[in-house]
Amino acid sequence: MTVFVDTHCHLDAAEFDTDRAAMRAAARSVGVVHCVIPAVARSNWGAVRTLAHAWGDSYALGIHPMCTPDATDADIDALGALMHACGEDAHLVAVGEIGLDYFVPGLDGPHQERLLRAQLRLARRFDLPVLLHVRRSVDRVLKALRELPVAGGIAHAFNGSLQQAQAFMAMGFKLGFGGAVTFERALQLRRLAAELPLSALVLETDAPDIPPHWLYRDAAARAGGVPQGRNSPAELPRIAGVIAGLRGMAPEALAEASWRNAGAALPRLGRRLAVQRS
Repeated sequence: MTVFVDTHCHLDAAEFDTDRAAMRAAARSVGVVHCVIPAVARSNWGAVRTLAHAWGDSYALGIHPMCTPDATDADIDALGALMHACGEDAHLVAVGEIGLDYFVPGLDGPHQERLLRAQLRLARRFDLPVLLHVRRSVDRVLKALRELPVAGGIAHAFNGSLQQAQAFMAMGFKLGFGGAVTFERALQLRRLAAELPLSALVLETDAPDIPPHWLYRDAAARAGGVPQGRNSPAELPRIAGVIAGLRGMAPEALAEASWRNAGAALPRLGRRLAVQRS
C-alpha cells in the first residue's frame, strides 16, 4: 500500500466530535499513516498534543491569525512556557499554525503581525520550523521571515505566485497542496502544482476544511439544506492522484516525494517518519 503523510489537518475540530477515532482509522486504512495536527489557539494546545500522542501522530503549537483577536501577550508567554516544557517531546514538530490573514474582515492587521513576529521569535528560540497560514498576505509574511529568519517549515495551502513560491523555497520552505488544487477553475494553483520542483511539494488536507471538488457544496446547495462536505485525511490519496495527474507522474512517486519533503521541512517529523518506515 502507498503510504502518505498529511502535513496539515485539524483533527481536534468539532466537526469530528462524533466519529474522531473512526475517521482517523479510515484514513489509516487507505495509507495515511501519519498526520501533523496544528494548534490554533491556547484553548486547543492540550487537545492537539493529546491526539498526537494517542495516535502516534505529530503536532504543532501556535496561535492562528484568525484567533488573534482574543490573544494577548500572556498567551505568547504561555506558549513559550509550554514549548519549553515540551522541549523533549518528539511529537512536537513545529510552531503553528501561525501567519497572517487579510481575507477575513475585521481582523486587526498590526495585532496579527505583532503576534506573528512574537511566534517567529519563539521558533528561533526553540530552533523549530513553522507552519504558516498565508492568505492574501504572502508579501507581508515573507517580509517578517526576512526580518526574523527561522528554520524553514511549510507554507500551508499555498496559493501565491511563482515568484512568491520561489521566495519561500529560497528560505527553506516547502509548499502545501491539498483540496483546492482539485478544482479545474483553479488554473494558477494547478499550474504551480504541475510545474514547481517536486522537491518543493508536500501533501495536506487542512481537514475538516478546504474540501476537494467531490465534497464541495456550492452556496445554492447549502441554501437548499445540503451540508458542506467534511474533508478528512482519508481524502489525501485521491487528492494526491489529481496532483500526480497534473504532473504526469505516478501517485506512488508523488507520495514518496511528499513523505521525503515533509521530513526535510520538519526535521523532528523526519526522524519519526524514518522510524515509522523502518
